[in-house]
Amino acid sequence: MLFQLVKDYAQRQGITERLKVENQMEWVGRMNNIQNSALEIVNEKIIFSA
Repeated sequence: MLFQLVKDYAQRQGITERLKVENQMEWVGRMNNIQNSALEIVNEKIIFSA
């Protein structure tokens, strides 16, 4: 679930492999933000709903 959310969010925000090549620091920052957001959603739905 987490992997799919990260993939979907990256695609929606236009984060591509080209960005990764051209500006690695921006890519890392944006991917970290996406991963943190997705992790919060997974925690909310799976862990905290029990």
